Amino acid sequence: MATLPGVLQSLPIFVTIHRENARLRAHWGECMRIVVDAMGGDNAPEANVQGALAALRAYPDLRICLTGREADIRACLGEHADVAGRLQVFHAPDVIGMHEAPVMAVRRKPHSSLVEGMLMVRAGEADALVSAGSTGAVLAGGMFRVGRIEGIDRPVLAAQLPMRAGPSLLVDTGANVDCQPEWLVQFALMGSVYMQKVVGVPDPQVALINIGTEEEKGNDLAKRAHALLSAGQPFRFIGNVEARDLPEGVADVLVTDGYVGNVVLKFMEGMAKTLFALIKDGLMSSLPGKVAGVLAKPVFRRIKATMDATEAGGAPLLGVEGVLVKAHGNSNARAMFCAIRQARIMVENQVVRCIREGVRELAQGPAQPDA
Repeated sequence: MATLPGVLQSLPIFVTIHRENARLRAHWGECMRIVVDAMGGDNAPEANVQGALAALRAYPDLRICLTGREADIRACLGEHADVAGRLQVFHAPDVIGMHEAPVMAVRRKPHSSLVEGMLMVRAGEADALVSAGSTGAVLAGGMFRVGRIEGIDRPVLAAQLPMRAGPSLLVDTGANVDCQPEWLVQFALMGSVYMQKVVGVPDPQVALINIGTEEEKGNDLAKRAHALLSAGQPFRFIGNVEARDLPEGVADVLVTDGYVGNVVLKFMEGMAKTLFALIKDGLMSSLPGKVAGVLAKPVFRRIKATMDATEAGGAPLLGVEGVLVKAHGNSNARAMFCAIRQARIMVENQVVRCIREGVRELAQGPAQPDA
């Protein structure tokens, strides 16, 4: 346990850090301001820092603040004189580990790289936060440090899935394992806004994942959610869809509870990996196969690029009062760049404001048919 003389000796250091961080908070200017949690993820801080530098070089109107242990961050910066004027380092001495209890970690580590970034978003000092850190901590921090949009019961994690007809957005991917029917309506609204504003789908089709396409199919949650989703909501609901039809891209927004959504997401990730391995093994098993593989290599490269989750960025946490993007825990520099790009698009297209407006429309009740 620290002694009183030791605490007093350290006090000037913490005061200096506080003053320096306050100065950085005030120096953002009018550019778009994105905070990157430099210490989150398996490849931190190197991948996070390099992804941030790439984003600064790609977008001249962008400012980035890297939160985390300053010495570790600066050791990864290398030559960056071309973007130094738009890059800031905010010293945050604590790090939330992947295996810590999320809620307790967020409460006990207010000076962690993740929480400091969220507080900047909450205070309006930053427009967005990108983190590859603990999913649970991002969820807890989004709820308790950034705050929910009024009228949203549960924020939702969404993920873009590569489908044959184009990307589909899966909501929820694991944030809310046990759901109420009304929450699924909110998920549908937020997913529809995201696909329209970020992906550019003008009139997104929304579907409910179920064990059959008929209205009466499914468990109690699915039946009650279907009834609510069908009741003249401010988005385009097309009914139930079965899991076997998902890869065809039958809908732009796929709505389900977090339990089913997480199973779907991980199954698709595993199936894609297995299919590529099976095709490779089959081609390499004979001379004609090897020749065919060489000829088809450009095709396989395009398919692999289409299936690459890296290019989608991360999973946005929708329903909170700020733009939060959760990058994959094993994100490399390219994945971090794409997550920052995703956050930038969300800010540009005012996704949070659009969700607020949609929630107000939901609160007014289903639209009444014309007499």
